[in-house]
Amino acid sequence: MREQHGPGPLAGVRVIELASVIMAPYAAQQLGDLGADVIKVEPPQGDMTRQYPPRRHPGMGGLALNLNRNKRSVCLDLKTPHGRDALVALLRGADVLITNIRPQALARLRLSYSDVAEINPDLIYASAQGFRADSEWGTHAAYDDIIQAVSGLVALNQQVTGEPYFLPTVLADKVCGLQIAQAVLAALHHRDRGGSGQHVEVPMADTMLAFNLIEHLSGATLDVSDRRGPFGYARALSPRRKAQRTADGWMCVLPATDAHWTAFFAFAGSPELADDPRFRTHADRAGHIDELYDLLGELTPRHTTAEWQRFCDSVSIPAGPVLDLDAATDSAYAREAGLLTEAEHPTEGRYRVIGRPVRYSATPGPELRHCPAIGQHTDEVLREVGFVPAPPHQKSR
Repeated sequence: MREQHGPGPLAGVRVIELASVIMAPYAAQQLGDLGADVIKVEPPQGDMTRQYPPRRHPGMGGLALNLNRNKRSVCLDLKTPHGRDALVALLRGADVLITNIRPQALARLRLSYSDVAEINPDLIYASAQGFRADSEWGTHAAYDDIIQAVSGLVALNQQVTGEPYFLPTVLADKVCGLQIAQAVLAALHHRDRGGSGQHVEVPMADTMLAFNLIEHLSGATLDVSDRRGPFGYARALSPRRKAQRTADGWMCVLPATDAHWTAFFAFAGSPELADDPRFRTHADRAGHIDELYDLLGELTPRHTTAEWQRFCDSVSIPAGPVLDLDAATDSAYAREAGLLTEAEHPTEGRYRVIGRPVRYSATPGPELRHCPAIGQHTDEVLREVGFVPAPPHQKSR
């Protein structure tokens, strides 16, 4: 399917990204994909993710190619008067600032919210860091692994596996990045309906704890007499909760309703199990979840993956094969949607581009703007805001 292009729903919105690594740059990438003019302000050495391997040239690591798409790069040394003055010029005409620099460092640079609000009171100032700035942990450094630990994710893994594993993805960075983007859009909506600019703070620990409690607050929702429990969503915490082996592979089969389970047991050749008192109703099954998962693992090898898929589709039971990332991105479904395509970068050659998962019928996003080189647009952007670029020998002094 050919992707449609247009100005995007955020055309005309200017975003200054003063950030590094994944969380805040991912938030800015989301806004750039929606058509915002995202200006990535980088130090002379560039965002550290630019150096992550694999890469063909310095400053153009594979992670950076997708994370920094639909952005323009401005290189400034904010520790110099010229660099800070240039950033101030950018902020005067901007709609949004997204930063994950810790508040103490921003204060030293005279770029706290109170400082910036004097420059541009209509600005949406979105700051994100590990912990609330006004808390006892406000000065602590944090990355994704730290937040997985303090928000309960690592303990949940330990409860299931016996080992305090991290999730094999930077989940906290990405969830918080999406939260930043959502918060910015809400603040823009408020401002554009007659409100004002404002400071929006997205602490990672708070965001991820709230995220984890959605299902794992569970019984503790109503048990206000004991703050220590009973936390935990039983189905998600069953050590037997995993994909099921079929006659020729692995898949996930997830009957949900009473009718689903009756049909599942019949197709598996054990219709009498629908009348087993442990499995008759949702409440019965929830109370015997480990036994149910053990039974599921015994029954699914009776048919092939394709046979299970056809059956499940016929009775609306959610099901799907286990795919690694290679197979998932090469599936007919992913290819049709262009969820992973190829493009020609001006300096890096052929590379793979992660597609935009959300489609807008009236305001499709802009055509891909490739990841820029460090500082590629410095002079261009500064001239746009009427700031005279420094001579080359002064830019990083």
